Amino acid sequence: MKTLMELRYFMAQTDNSFLTDKIFIRVNHLPDKKEIYVLDCFAGKGKIWKNVVSLVDKKIKRLPIEFKDGVGFHLPGNNMAWMGTIDLTKFDVIDLDAYGVPYEQLKAVFESGYSGAVFVTFIQSLFGVMPRGLMESVGVSGKMLEKCPTLFYKSGWEYFLDWLYQNGVRQIVHRSHERKHYLYFNCAGLCTEDCNTHSEGRAVNRA
Repeated sequence: MKTLMELRYFMAQTDNSFLTDKIFIRVNHLPDKKEIYVLDCFAGKGKIWKNVVSLVDKKIKRLPIEFKDGVGFHLPGNNMAWMGTIDLTKFDVIDLDAYGVPYEQLKAVFESGYSGAVFVTFIQSLFGVMPRGLMESVGVSGKMLEKCPTLFYKSGWEYFLDWLYQNGVRQIVHRSHERKHYLYFNCAGLCTEDCNTHSEGRAVNRA
């Protein structure tokens, strides 16, 4: 296992300044099991999970999905295509380390009946654009967005929390840096009563 000092040295050599946050939110919220099966939907080179494995005394099996070639074994192509065919309920962890807002992927998770841990990276782009479907789900129509997009997009994180609440999420753990948010929640604790598009509330933050 890698020591904390070794990890800090590694972090000094990387250009991903928030990689430490991503690693430790996963280390601190892994399922309480000796063997864990992870679906890594934005796998990249697997840097996050290589470090997680080095820090915990667990056997972690990982199924990576990645567009790019040359990153070792992985399911190639669009993760949504795979998520529509894989039984998501067989996994203990679903990792959505997106560069953007993984709205469609989260919809697939919520609709699948999955009941495990979810790790999400939520990043608003330079212009703060949010997925249209998400915004409409929380009551912001297309016409409203077209009339004054910046008014609504500047509160993208809050709308995202509203949308999570609609889907039964009552509590998240997160680390945030301006428009970059790294979060965890567990689908085993989803609200199952009156959790529809008319629910009013917001997933509670716990940093």
